Amino acid sequence: MKKKETLTYMDSVHRAGRAWGLTLFVLILAFPFALAIIFGVLPKWGPLFRGTLAILPMYWAVGLVEIFTYVPMLGAGGSYLSFVTGNISNLKLPCALDAMERAGVKANSEEGEIISTISIAVSSIVTTIIIIAGVLLIIPLSPILSSEVLTAAFAQLLPALFGGLAVVFVSKNLRLAIAPIVLMLALFIFVPALNAGTVGIMVPVGVLFTLAVARILYKKGKL
Repeated sequence: MKKKETLTYMDSVHRAGRAWGLTLFVLILAFPFALAIIFGVLPKWGPLFRGTLAILPMYWAVGLVEIFTYVPMLGAGGSYLSFVTGNISNLKLPCALDAMERAGVKANSEEGEIISTISIAVSSIVTTIIIIAGVLLIIPLSPILSSEVLTAAFAQLLPALFGGLAVVFVSKNLRLAIAPIVLMLALFIFVPALNAGTVGIMVPVGVLFTLAVARILYKKGKL
């Protein structure tokens, strides 16, 4: 009788990650088709194909870059979960990095793999709870949330989050941090097309640039 194969933790992570990734892929594609069927409205396939063809290379490129960027930082389990739940650069990545930093572990270790996955899972649950609470309370709290007193505070949420993280990570190696900071400042100041909507694209670009600078500094013995 053939023995039943025992799955390791990483085997189960990859199996579940692939299954949920394919499920999400099907659900994303199913939504527009379901709307088209329900309302009896189909798009004109020619313009749709041309429009898709124009933007598809950018998304493929960003998707590939994000895989090579985020997986070493988040580990396998954290990456699968992040790609399924979204909000990686502005929520899941800072949460996982901070959790691993506090635990004193690396993403490529078994401990880091577990800490990263748990932190991203908790972040996803908390985000879902907050969204549900927001949906239920948005009407009664609208006068308060739209007041001029809170407008300035809400505008500083992301800068405050990334500012706090920057202090921690920049202070670890100031020499390495200078190059990506200068690059991003120059790009966002002198390239008008770059705005808040392009942050998701520029994060992988900044990571790859930082890796290249780190390698050059390492070869020169300055790291």
